[in-house]
Amino acid sequence: MNAEFIRALDVIQEEKSIDKEELIQSIEAAISTAYKKNYGNAHNVEITIDRVNGDIQVFALKEIVEVPENDQNQISLDKAREIDINYNIGDIFRKEVRPRDFGRIAAQNAKQLIIQRIKEAERNVIYNDYLERQDEVLTGIIKRVEKGMVYVEVGKLEAVMLPSEQTPGEVYEVNQRIKVYLLMVKKTTKGPQVNVSRTHPGLVKRLFESEVPEIFDGIVDIISISREAGSRTKVAVKANDPSIDPVGACVGQKGVRVQNIINELKGEKIDVIKWSENVEEYLSNALSPAKVVQVIPNQDEKTAVAIVDDYQLSLAIGKEGQNVRLAAKLTGWKIDIKSKIDYVNKYQTEKKSADNPDDILAELKEELEQEERQSADDFELPEELDGLDDFEEIELADSEPEAEPELES
Repeated sequence: MNAEFIRALDVIQEEKSIDKEELIQSIEAAISTAYKKNYGNAHNVEITIDRVNGDIQVFALKEIVEVPENDQNQISLDKAREIDINYNIGDIFRKEVRPRDFGRIAAQNAKQLIIQRIKEAERNVIYNDYLERQDEVLTGIIKRVEKGMVYVEVGKLEAVMLPSEQTPGEVYEVNQRIKVYLLMVKKTTKGPQVNVSRTHPGLVKRLFESEVPEIFDGIVDIISISREAGSRTKVAVKANDPSIDPVGACVGQKGVRVQNIINELKGEKIDVIKWSENVEEYLSNALSPAKVVQVIPNQDEKTAVAIVDDYQLSLAIGKEGQNVRLAAKLTGWKIDIKSKIDYVNKYQTEKKSADNPDDILAELKEELEQEERQSADDFELPEELDGLDDFEEIELADSEPEAEPELES
Protein backbone atom coordinates (compact mmCIF):
# COMPACT_ATOMS: atom_id res chain seq x y z
CA MET A 1 0.00 0.00 0.00
CA ASN A 2 2.83 2.40 0.87
CA ALA A 3 4.54 1.65 -2.45
CA GLU A 4 1.31 2.54 -4.24
CA PHE A 5 1.27 5.77 -2.24
CA ILE A 6 4.70 6.71 -3.58
CA ARG A 7 3.60 5.87 -7.15
CA ALA A 8 0.56 8.09 -6.66
CA LEU A 9 2.87 10.94 -5.70
CA ASP A 10 4.87 10.32 -8.88
CA VAL A 11 1.67 10.67 -10.93
CA ILE A 12 0.76 13.92 -9.15
CA GLN A 13 4.25 15.27 -9.83
CA GLU A 14 3.95 14.45 -13.53
CA GLU A 15 0.39 15.68 -14.09
CA LYS A 16 0.35 18.75 -11.87
CA SER A 17 4.04 19.69 -12.08
CA ILE A 18 4.33 19.60 -8.27
CA ASP A 19 7.74 18.67 -6.90
CA LYS A 20 7.54 15.23 -5.21
CA GLU A 21 9.89 16.20 -2.38
CA GLU A 22 7.87 19.32 -1.63
CA LEU A 23 4.72 17.20 -1.60
CA ILE A 24 6.20 14.63 0.82
CA GLN A 25 7.32 17.39 3.18
CA SER A 26 3.80 18.81 3.11
CA ILE A 27 2.34 15.38 3.92
CA GLU A 28 4.77 14.95 6.83
CA ALA A 29 3.68 18.32 8.22
CA ALA A 30 -0.01 17.41 7.71
CA ILE A 31 0.33 14.09 9.59
CA SER A 32 2.21 15.83 12.39
CA THR A 33 -0.61 18.37 12.71
CA ALA A 34 -3.23 15.60 12.75
CA TYR A 35 -1.28 13.73 15.46
CA LYS A 36 -1.07 16.78 17.70
CA LYS A 37 -4.76 17.50 17.19
CA ASN A 38 -5.67 14.02 18.49
CA TYR A 39 -3.03 13.58 21.21
CA GLY A 40 -2.56 17.17 22.31
CA ASN A 41 -0.23 19.98 21.26
CA ALA A 42 2.00 19.21 24.20
CA HIS A 43 3.40 16.25 22.31
CA ASN A 44 6.47 17.01 20.27
CA VAL A 45 6.65 14.64 17.31
CA GLU A 46 8.52 14.23 14.06
CA ILE A 47 7.06 12.41 11.07
CA THR A 48 9.30 10.90 8.40
CA ILE A 49 8.24 9.17 5.19
CA ASP A 50 10.62 6.84 3.38
CA ARG A 51 11.12 8.24 -0.17
CA VAL A 52 11.44 4.73 -1.69
CA ASN A 53 8.93 2.41 -0.01
CA GLY A 54 6.64 4.99 1.58
CA ASP A 55 6.98 3.71 5.18
CA ILE A 56 5.80 6.27 7.76
CA GLN A 57 7.57 6.62 11.09
CA VAL A 58 6.51 8.69 14.11
CA PHE A 59 9.21 9.85 16.54
CA ALA A 60 8.55 11.41 19.93
CA LEU A 61 10.97 14.27 20.61
CA LYS A 62 12.06 15.12 24.15
CA GLU A 63 14.64 17.49 25.53
CA ILE A 64 17.30 15.87 27.75
CA VAL A 65 17.54 17.57 31.16
CA GLU A 66 18.93 16.76 34.61
CA VAL A 67 15.55 16.68 36.34
CA PRO A 68 12.45 16.52 34.07
CA GLU A 69 9.54 18.87 34.88
CA ASN A 70 7.30 17.66 32.02
CA ASP A 71 7.39 13.99 31.09
CA GLN A 72 5.76 14.66 27.71
CA ASN A 73 8.53 16.93 26.43
CA GLN A 74 11.48 16.19 28.71
CA ILE A 75 13.53 13.17 29.75
CA SER A 76 16.31 12.69 32.29
CA LEU A 77 19.88 12.17 31.18
CA ASP A 78 20.03 8.78 32.91
CA LYS A 79 17.04 7.39 31.02
CA ALA A 80 18.31 8.77 27.73
CA ARG A 81 21.69 7.14 28.21
CA GLU A 82 19.97 3.81 28.73
CA ILE A 83 19.16 4.03 25.02
CA ASP A 84 22.35 5.73 23.83
CA ILE A 85 25.30 6.60 26.05
CA ASN A 86 26.31 9.44 23.72
CA TYR A 87 23.40 11.68 24.79
CA ASN A 88 24.20 14.87 26.76
CA ILE A 89 22.25 17.60 28.51
CA GLY A 90 20.42 19.77 25.95
CA ASP A 91 20.27 17.13 23.20
CA ILE A 92 16.97 16.04 21.63
CA PHE A 93 15.95 12.50 22.43
CA ARG A 94 14.20 10.72 19.53
CA LYS A 95 12.12 7.59 20.12
CA GLU A 96 9.87 5.89 17.61
CA VAL A 97 6.27 5.48 18.79
CA ARG A 98 3.34 3.59 17.37
CA PRO A 99 0.14 5.33 18.47
CA ARG A 100 -2.65 2.77 18.95
CA ASP A 101 -5.57 5.13 18.36
CA PHE A 102 -4.19 7.08 15.41
CA GLY A 103 -6.97 5.40 13.39
CA ARG A 104 -9.75 6.83 11.29
CA ILE A 105 -10.06 10.34 12.76
CA ALA A 106 -6.36 11.06 12.48
CA ALA A 107 -6.28 9.63 8.97
CA GLN A 108 -9.26 11.81 7.93
CA ASN A 109 -7.60 14.93 9.31
CA ALA A 110 -4.37 14.01 7.58
CA LYS A 111 -6.24 13.47 4.31
CA GLN A 112 -7.87 16.90 4.44
CA LEU A 113 -4.59 18.59 5.25
CA ILE A 114 -2.84 16.66 2.47
CA ILE A 115 -5.46 17.78 -0.06
CA GLN A 116 -5.07 21.36 1.15
CA ARG A 117 -1.29 21.21 0.84
CA ILE A 118 -1.56 19.74 -2.64
CA LYS A 119 -3.84 22.61 -3.70
CA GLU A 120 -1.46 25.15 -2.19
CA ALA A 121 1.49 23.55 -3.92
CA GLU A 122 -0.39 23.54 -7.23
CA ARG A 123 -1.29 27.19 -6.79
CA ASN A 124 2.34 28.03 -6.07
CA VAL A 125 3.45 26.22 -9.22
CA ILE A 126 0.92 28.17 -11.30
CA TYR A 127 1.84 31.45 -9.59
CA ASN A 128 5.57 30.96 -10.21
CA ASP A 129 4.91 29.91 -13.81
CA TYR A 130 2.97 33.08 -14.60
CA LEU A 131 5.33 35.24 -12.55
CA GLU A 132 8.15 34.17 -14.88
CA ARG A 133 5.99 35.13 -17.86
CA GLN A 134 5.17 38.60 -16.54
CA ASP A 135 5.74 41.38 -19.12
CA GLU A 136 5.27 38.84 -21.91
CA VAL A 137 2.54 38.52 -24.56
CA LEU A 138 0.05 35.69 -24.10
CA THR A 139 -2.50 34.38 -26.58
CA GLY A 140 -5.86 33.70 -25.00
CA ILE A 141 -9.55 33.20 -25.71
CA ILE A 142 -12.21 35.53 -24.37
CA LYS A 143 -14.55 33.50 -22.15
CA ARG A 144 -16.93 36.18 -20.93
CA VAL A 145 -17.53 39.92 -20.75
CA GLU A 146 -19.24 41.13 -17.57
CA LYS A 147 -19.72 44.63 -16.12
CA GLY A 148 -17.00 46.09 -18.29
CA MET A 149 -14.53 43.35 -17.39
CA VAL A 150 -13.11 41.02 -20.03
CA TYR A 151 -12.13 37.53 -18.84
CA VAL A 152 -9.50 35.84 -21.01
CA GLU A 153 -8.46 32.21 -20.68
CA VAL A 154 -4.68 32.06 -20.84
CA GLY A 155 -3.50 28.52 -20.22
CA LYS A 156 -4.51 27.23 -16.79
CA LEU A 157 -5.92 30.54 -15.56
CA GLU A 158 -8.64 33.01 -16.42
CA ALA A 159 -7.03 36.44 -16.63
CA VAL A 160 -8.86 39.73 -16.05
CA MET A 161 -8.66 42.78 -18.32
CA LEU A 162 -9.89 45.88 -16.51
CA PRO A 163 -11.70 48.70 -18.39
CA SER A 164 -8.61 50.92 -18.01
CA GLU A 165 -6.54 48.29 -19.84
CA GLN A 166 -8.95 47.93 -22.78
CA THR A 167 -8.24 49.74 -26.05
CA PRO A 168 -10.84 52.43 -26.84
CA GLY A 169 -12.95 51.40 -29.82
CA GLU A 170 -12.11 47.69 -29.66
CA VAL A 171 -15.01 45.24 -29.45
CA TYR A 172 -14.44 42.10 -27.39
CA GLU A 173 -16.56 39.03 -28.20
CA VAL A 174 -16.82 35.64 -26.54
CA ASN A 175 -14.56 32.93 -28.07
CA GLN A 176 -12.47 35.61 -29.79
CA ARG A 177 -8.75 34.80 -29.90
CA ILE A 178 -6.69 37.72 -28.70
CA LYS A 179 -3.14 38.64 -27.72
CA VAL A 180 -2.69 40.34 -24.36
CA TYR A 181 0.19 41.73 -22.30
CA LEU A 182 0.68 40.03 -18.90
CA LEU A 183 0.60 43.07 -16.66
CA MET A 184 0.61 41.67 -13.12
CA VAL A 185 0.42 38.43 -11.12
CA LYS A 186 -0.55 38.41 -7.44
CA LYS A 187 -1.46 35.81 -4.83
CA THR A 188 -4.97 35.67 -3.39
CA THR A 189 -6.83 33.28 -1.10
CA LYS A 190 -8.49 31.80 -4.18
CA GLY A 191 -5.25 31.32 -6.05
CA PRO A 192 -3.16 33.47 -8.39
CA GLN A 193 -4.87 36.44 -10.03
CA VAL A 194 -3.56 37.56 -13.42
CA ASN A 195 -4.22 41.00 -14.90
CA VAL A 196 -3.66 41.57 -18.62
CA SER A 197 -3.64 44.65 -20.85
CA ARG A 198 -4.20 45.72 -24.44
CA THR A 199 -3.06 49.33 -23.88
CA HIS A 200 0.41 48.88 -22.37
CA PRO A 201 3.35 50.02 -24.56
CA GLY A 202 5.02 46.70 -23.71
CA LEU A 203 2.49 44.96 -25.96
CA VAL A 204 3.85 46.85 -28.97
CA LYS A 205 7.43 46.08 -27.95
CA ARG A 206 6.78 42.34 -27.65
CA LEU A 207 4.93 42.27 -30.96
CA PHE A 208 7.92 43.90 -32.68
CA GLU A 209 10.23 41.34 -31.07
CA SER A 210 8.11 38.51 -32.46
CA GLU A 211 7.80 40.04 -35.95
CA VAL A 212 11.31 41.49 -36.42
CA PRO A 213 14.18 38.96 -36.11
CA GLU A 214 16.74 41.77 -35.88
CA ILE A 215 15.11 43.02 -32.66
CA PHE A 216 14.83 39.52 -31.21
CA ASP A 217 18.53 38.87 -31.97
CA GLY A 218 19.64 42.21 -30.50
CA ILE A 219 20.87 43.69 -33.78
CA VAL A 220 18.24 46.43 -33.50
CA ASP A 221 17.17 47.90 -30.14
CA ILE A 222 13.90 49.61 -29.26
CA ILE A 223 14.98 52.71 -27.34
CA SER A 224 11.62 54.22 -26.48
CA ILE A 225 7.88 53.82 -27.11
CA SER A 226 5.07 56.32 -26.64
CA ARG A 227 1.53 55.14 -27.21
CA GLU A 228 -2.05 56.30 -27.21
CA ALA A 229 -3.81 52.96 -27.55
CA GLY A 230 -6.23 52.63 -30.43
CA SER A 231 -4.96 55.75 -32.17
CA ARG A 232 -1.20 56.11 -32.67
CA THR A 233 2.16 54.80 -31.46
CA LYS A 234 5.70 56.09 -31.97
CA VAL A 235 8.66 53.71 -31.72
CA ALA A 236 12.29 54.89 -31.64
CA VAL A 237 14.78 52.27 -32.84
CA LYS A 238 18.56 52.07 -33.04
CA ALA A 239 20.82 49.69 -34.98
CA ASN A 240 23.88 48.20 -33.29
CA ASP A 241 25.28 47.33 -36.73
CA PRO A 242 26.06 50.36 -38.95
CA SER A 243 25.16 48.38 -42.07
CA ILE A 244 21.59 47.80 -40.85
CA ASP A 245 18.77 50.27 -41.45
CA PRO A 246 16.74 50.02 -38.22
CA VAL A 247 13.60 51.61 -39.64
CA GLY A 248 13.67 49.43 -42.75
CA ALA A 249 14.17 46.29 -40.67
CA CYS A 250 11.12 47.10 -38.54
CA VAL A 251 8.91 48.09 -41.44
CA GLY A 252 9.88 45.11 -43.57
CA GLN A 253 9.62 44.58 -47.31
CA LYS A 254 6.58 46.48 -48.58
CA GLY A 255 5.69 47.16 -44.95
CA VAL A 256 4.74 43.54 -44.21
CA ARG A 257 6.24 43.36 -40.72
CA VAL A 258 4.74 46.53 -39.34
CA GLN A 259 1.46 45.80 -41.08
CA ASN A 260 1.11 42.53 -39.16
CA ILE A 261 1.45 44.48 -35.91
CA ILE A 262 -1.05 47.10 -37.09
CA ASN A 263 -3.53 44.34 -37.89
CA GLU A 264 -3.11 42.82 -34.42
CA LEU A 265 -3.73 46.26 -32.89
CA LYS A 266 -6.88 46.69 -35.01
CA GLY A 267 -5.57 49.44 -37.28
CA GLU A 268 -3.58 51.51 -34.79
CA LYS A 269 -1.12 53.78 -36.65
CA ILE A 270 2.57 53.17 -35.94
CA ASP A 271 5.43 55.59 -36.65
CA VAL A 272 8.87 53.94 -36.63
CA ILE A 273 11.60 56.56 -36.28
CA LYS A 274 15.38 56.41 -36.10
CA TRP A 275 16.98 57.25 -32.76
CA SER A 276 19.99 59.57 -32.88
CA GLU A 277 22.53 60.92 -30.39
CA ASN A 278 22.08 64.30 -32.08
CA VAL A 279 19.21 65.92 -30.19
CA GLU A 280 18.15 68.10 -33.09
CA GLU A 281 17.98 65.14 -35.47
CA TYR A 282 16.19 62.94 -32.91
CA LEU A 283 13.53 65.58 -32.15
CA SER A 284 13.08 66.23 -35.85
CA ASN A 285 12.57 62.51 -36.50
CA ALA A 286 10.16 62.22 -33.57
CA LEU A 287 7.80 64.76 -35.17
CA SER A 288 7.39 62.56 -38.25
CA PRO A 289 5.44 62.60 -40.57
CA ALA A 290 5.85 66.40 -40.41
CA LYS A 291 8.97 67.89 -42.04
CA VAL A 292 10.92 70.08 -39.60
CA VAL A 293 12.93 73.04 -40.91
CA GLN A 294 15.00 73.60 -37.78
CA VAL A 295 15.13 72.53 -34.12
CA ILE A 296 16.45 74.92 -31.46
CA PRO A 297 17.12 72.94 -28.24
CA ASN A 298 17.71 74.19 -24.72
CA GLN A 299 19.87 71.51 -23.07
CA ASP A 300 19.57 72.91 -19.55
CA GLU A 301 15.77 72.90 -19.43
CA LYS A 302 15.31 70.04 -21.91
CA THR A 303 12.98 72.15 -24.01
CA ALA A 304 13.09 72.77 -27.74
CA VAL A 305 11.46 74.91 -30.40
CA ALA A 306 10.71 73.11 -33.66
CA ILE A 307 10.24 75.36 -36.68
CA VAL A 308 8.17 74.07 -39.58
CA ASP A 309 6.80 75.49 -42.79
CA ASP A 310 3.41 77.14 -42.46
CA TYR A 311 1.60 74.39 -44.33
CA GLN A 312 3.24 71.75 -42.08
CA LEU A 313 2.13 73.33 -38.79
CA SER A 314 -1.13 71.40 -38.34
CA LEU A 315 0.56 68.13 -39.32
CA ALA A 316 3.38 68.67 -36.80
CA ILE A 317 0.96 69.42 -33.97
CA GLY A 318 -1.43 66.63 -34.94
CA LYS A 319 -5.10 66.17 -34.18
CA GLU A 320 -5.75 67.66 -30.75
CA GLY A 321 -1.98 67.95 -30.28
CA GLN A 322 -1.43 64.20 -30.51
CA ASN A 323 1.68 64.18 -32.71
CA VAL A 324 3.69 66.65 -30.64
CA ARG A 325 2.44 65.04 -27.41
CA LEU A 326 3.65 61.59 -28.46
CA ALA A 327 6.96 63.05 -29.67
CA ALA A 328 7.46 64.69 -26.27
CA LYS A 329 6.75 61.40 -24.44
CA LEU A 330 9.05 59.52 -26.79
CA THR A 331 12.04 61.85 -26.39
CA GLY A 332 11.50 63.17 -22.88
CA TRP A 333 11.75 66.76 -24.20
CA LYS A 334 9.17 69.52 -24.03
CA ILE A 335 8.60 70.60 -27.64
CA ASP A 336 7.07 73.88 -28.84
CA ILE A 337 5.96 73.97 -32.49
CA LYS A 338 6.27 77.25 -34.41
CA SER A 339 5.68 78.17 -38.02
CA LYS A 340 8.46 80.10 -39.73
CA ILE A 341 6.42 83.32 -39.92
CA ASP A 342 5.33 83.17 -36.29
CA TYR A 343 8.85 82.45 -35.10
CA VAL A 344 10.39 85.32 -37.11
CA ASN A 345 7.77 87.78 -35.85
CA LYS A 346 8.21 86.62 -32.27
CA TYR A 347 12.00 86.81 -32.58
CA GLN A 348 11.88 90.37 -33.92
CA THR A 349 9.46 91.45 -31.20
CA GLU A 350 11.59 89.94 -28.46
CA LYS A 351 14.73 91.47 -29.94
CA LYS A 352 13.31 95.00 -30.06
CA SER A 353 11.74 94.76 -26.61
CA ALA A 354 15.13 93.77 -25.21
CA ASP A 355 16.87 96.80 -26.77
CA ASN A 356 17.01 100.39 -25.44
CA PRO A 357 14.22 102.59 -26.92
CA ASP A 358 16.80 105.21 -28.06
CA ASP A 359 18.74 102.51 -29.85
CA ILE A 360 15.54 101.37 -31.56
CA LEU A 361 14.85 104.98 -32.79
CA ALA A 362 18.43 105.34 -33.98
CA GLU A 363 18.14 102.02 -35.79
CA LEU A 364 14.89 103.07 -37.44
CA LYS A 365 16.39 106.47 -38.45
CA GLU A 366 19.36 104.78 -40.00
CA GLU A 367 17.08 102.41 -41.91
CA LEU A 368 15.09 105.42 -43.28
CA GLU A 369 18.26 107.25 -44.34
CA GLN A 370 19.45 104.13 -46.12
CA GLU A 371 16.16 103.92 -47.96
CA GLU A 372 16.42 107.63 -49.02
CA ARG A 373 19.99 107.18 -50.23
CA GLN A 374 18.96 104.09 -52.14
CA SER A 375 16.12 106.02 -53.79
CA ALA A 376 18.49 108.82 -54.78
CA ASP A 377 20.96 106.38 -56.27
CA ASP A 378 18.25 104.71 -58.26
CA PHE A 379 16.89 108.08 -59.75
CA GLU A 380 17.96 108.75 -63.46
CA LEU A 381 18.12 112.27 -65.06
CA PRO A 382 16.67 112.96 -68.50
CA GLU A 383 19.24 112.91 -71.34
CA GLU A 384 18.96 116.66 -72.03
CA LEU A 385 19.81 117.40 -68.41
CA ASP A 386 22.63 114.94 -68.16
CA GLY A 387 26.05 116.55 -67.79
CA LEU A 388 24.85 120.00 -66.66
CA ASP A 389 26.21 121.56 -63.51
CA ASP A 390 23.93 121.71 -60.56
CA PHE A 391 23.81 125.51 -60.50
CA GLU A 392 24.00 126.26 -64.27
CA GLU A 393 21.10 128.42 -65.48
CA ILE A 394 19.14 126.95 -68.29
CA GLU A 395 17.73 129.32 -70.94
CA LEU A 396 14.41 128.22 -72.20
CA ALA A 397 13.43 129.06 -75.80
CA ASP A 398 10.29 131.01 -74.92
CA SER A 399 11.35 132.48 -71.63
CA GLU A 400 9.15 135.60 -71.86
CA PRO A 401 5.73 135.16 -70.42
CA GLU A 402 2.89 135.57 -72.86
CA ALA A 403 0.81 138.74 -72.61
CA GLU A 404 -2.59 138.32 -71.14
CA PRO A 405 -5.33 138.82 -73.70
CA GLU A 406 -7.25 142.08 -73.44
CA LEU A 407 -10.87 141.81 -72.51
CA GLU A 408 -13.33 143.41 -74.87
CA SER A 409 -15.32 146.24 -73.43
